[in-house]
Amino acid sequence: MTTSKKISLGDLEFDYRVCGDEKDELVVFLHGFPETSIMWTQLMPEIAALGFFCVAPDMRGYSKNACPKGVSNYTIEKISNDILEIADTLKPGTFHLVGHDWGAAIGWDITYNHPERILSWTSLSVPHSRAFGKALKVDKEQKKMSRYIGFFLVPFLPELVIRRNDFKVFRKLWKRSTPEVLENYLSVFRRKDSLTGALNYYRANFRKGRQTIGDVDTPTLFIWGNRDFAIGSFGARLTRDFIKGDYTFLEVDGGHWLVQSNFDEVKEALGEHLSKNSTQAEGS
Repeated sequence: MTTSKKISLGDLEFDYRVCGDEKDELVVFLHGFPETSIMWTQLMPEIAALGFFCVAPDMRGYSKNACPKGVSNYTIEKISNDILEIADTLKPGTFHLVGHDWGAAIGWDITYNHPERILSWTSLSVPHSRAFGKALKVDKEQKKMSRYIGFFLVPFLPELVIRRNDFKVFRKLWKRSTPEVLENYLSVFRRKDSLTGALNYYRANFRKGRQTIGDVDTPTLFIWGNRDFAIGSFGARLTRDFIKGDYTFLEVDGGHWLVQSNFDEVKEALGEHLSKNSTQAEGS
């Protein structure tokens, strides 16, 4: 069972979910768009039962009192710093990192720039940033899949379109969600500042081009669904070229929302990856 809490970092207050014994090794879960930390509530108890302390924040823009105005407040660098500060405050030291969608994009950045902090890294759906960047440039399939990004970069209009018919376009994406999860998502995106904040992830990081990161040495698990509507095979398979440490690539028969559609496969692979790379395992 997960518990909801709040944490203040300067002028911002973040909502987060926690599960497990805080004496255990920390695992931080980062949600994507358009979701919140509630996406992890089924998985967190399973991972906590393996001997891990699980924390899932509602990231900048999603937490009610962490929605600063202005596109410049939503750069990958600033969001990454939020996550590091949350981890420092709750349990200083090293930790495991898991991310999906935008949470994965943030996670790749943290893992590359702060390798001394990350015991293991798990990305769901989203490939290494350079692999995805190359796919956007040369792969016709990925270019077609990513056309929606250009629309999200337009001011104001995306918010109007998304809100039509009480978020009909989002509801199609959330069709696997339980009523409780659906209500949580709606309660967040009905807030004007949160919807704009979430879209600002695109506006702050794609207008100037995606941030370039280098090779990753941290033990990495990458899970990708071969029916993903947003991420094609080109970038997914190319990711291997940018991992210099231990690497596991798991292709599953699923779409973009892997926690919902391929729960057992994700649970098993993640549990094995975390256990293999825990400091407790090293000391045993």
